[in-house]
Parts: sequence; structure tokens; C-alpha cells
Amino acid sequence: MTKQKIAVLGPGSWGTALAQVLNDNGHDVTLWGNIPAQIEELNTDHTNKHYFKDVVIDSKIKATLDLSEALSGVDAVLFVVPTKVTRLVAKQVAEILDHKVIIMHASKGLEPGTHERLSTILEEEIPADLRSEIVVVSGPSHAEETIVRDITLITAASKDLTAAKYVQELFSNSYFRLYTNTDVIGVETAGALKNIIAVGAGALHGLGYGDNAKAAVITRGLAEITRLGVKLGANPLTYSGLSGVGDLIVTGTSVHSRNWRAGDALGRGEKLEDIEKNMGMVIEGISTTKVAYELSKELGVYMPITTAIYQTIYEGADIKESILGMMSNEFKSENEWQ
Repeated sequence: MTKQKIAVLGPGSWGTALAQVLNDNGHDVTLWGNIPAQIEELNTDHTNKHYFKDVVIDSKIKATLDLSEALSGVDAVLFVVPTKVTRLVAKQVAEILDHKVIIMHASKGLEPGTHERLSTILEEEIPADLRSEIVVVSGPSHAEETIVRDITLITAASKDLTAAKYVQELFSNSYFRLYTNTDVIGVETAGALKNIIAVGAGALHGLGYGDNAKAAVITRGLAEITRLGVKLGANPLTYSGLSGVGDLIVTGTSVHSRNWRAGDALGRGEKLEDIEKNMGMVIEGISTTKVAYELSKELGVYMPITTAIYQTIYEGADIKESILGMMSNEFKSENEWQ
């Protein structure tokens, strides 16, 4: 692939790691953010120490506070901003863009209130004559490992396979590989909903439970994620792939996962407001739990783990009682999907 000009919107941990992957592949990368001190650090020291203490970022990666500068003459735009501001940033991009680009996103969540997937938000806010079909970049990936060029395999999903293949080629190299998929609903719901199960897995650890319980919550968590996703129109096979079980494993078993760490702290009795304050990063699983719970009620989907986490976070239920209540739910067949 010839050298492409890419705007990466959001210089958080994952945005920075993906910017480095693109830079490693010889592309012209600009990181856009709205925190002056962070942008200055990226440009002057070539570090992003809030997320990566010991990593020096290539000086060819430029950072800017000016969205117009970031979008000038780009071939593709990658959104890696928190779910709650995706719509706002998309509106700003739509006002500035003056040519058609490939639009990608690598965030994982569902919009509070509307319950919409992020690709739907981008479709609504960015006119079709300015963009491709949206490409979702998702899968089992810790930014802390990608930034040091550890082997990572994820998915590029789009309704337009040609756009997905472009993104596959854009990112893929010796340590970072993408597989294409056309099931956007499945890939996005898997990426968003696994954060809830990761909170649950972390809570079990914080409560002192062992590997048996961890395996149970991850496996049964995958079942309820799949139930909801299929109800929304996803292909069930997607949940056995990288963006499904792969992402669930990496997020539900690792201290790198902020959702797992949040659940662990809840299990140890910490208050949510303190956890969010101490984390210093967005915990997408918290807001996604509310969206998924509301969707499960609206669509009549059985989601006991999500319900237990919701009751703990939003109704003040005791975390241990919620978990034990989940375990004593009605008997079901393992392969019962409705």
C-alpha cells in the first residue's frame, strides 16, 4: 500500500498505540486531542506518560489541538474517543471535512440513551458523500502490549468488504494482523458487551473466588452476550471469533483491563466514584452495563450477569449478594439461546 495520511482522533492509550502501528507501516499520522499539556508532551517529549511510563513514541507522529489541521488532506480518519463523546466529535468532523475519506473507529461501547452502536452514530452524523461505509477495528488487544509491538490479532469489520480490506492492509504488519468480517453488528456488540463481563470477572477476583468462578462467568457471559447480539441481528458465529471470545478472554482475565480492575475494586468493597477517580481513564463497561440492561428488558433477553452488575452499580446492591443471586437463578440448558 502506498503511504496514506491518517488522522487518529483520541490520544488515549489505544489511540496512541494504533497511531504507532500506522506509523510503523510508513503512513503519515496525526494524533488529535483536546488536552493542551498532553499534545505538547507528545510533540516535545514524544511520550504519553499518563498511559505509558517508559515508551518513547516516534517523532514522526504529530499531535495537534486543531481538528482542521488533523483532517487536512487525509485519506482516512480513525475515531478512538470515548463512547459518550463520539457523536459530538463526529459532528465536528462533518463540519470540517471537505472530501471523501475512509472512516474507521476503534472504540467499544453503546451510546447511553439511544442504545446505538458507534458505527450507527458515525453514519448518522457524517454525510454519506464524505465517507466510506464505517469500518470497525476491534478484537483482543491491550494497548500496553501493542505499544511494545507484542503480537496482536484483531478484526476489521464493515458492510463494505473492500473498505474492510483497505483497513486490513493499512494496519497489518509483522506483529499486528487484521482479519476481515462483514458482521458489523456482531463485532460491535461483542466489543461493547464484553466489558460488562470483564467487570463481573474482576468482581469475582476481588471477592476472593478462584479460576472455576472466572471460567464460569466468562463462558456464561459469552452466552448472554451472544443472546443479545443475535436478537439485534448479529451472526452467532462472530462471538466465537477474535472480536467475541478472543476479546472476552483478554479483557476478562488481565490486570491491563480497566474494566477488570474496576470490577476487582468493586469486589473488594471500593466505591464506584473512587474507582473512577483513581482509574484516570474511561471505564466503558460501567455505562455499557446500563445500556445492555435496558436493552435486555426491552427485547426480553435473559442476561443474569449483566443484571447482577447493573444492580450493584446502579441500585446499590451488595456485590456478593448480586453474584450469589445470579448463581441461584433458574436452571437452564447450556445451549438454550432464548
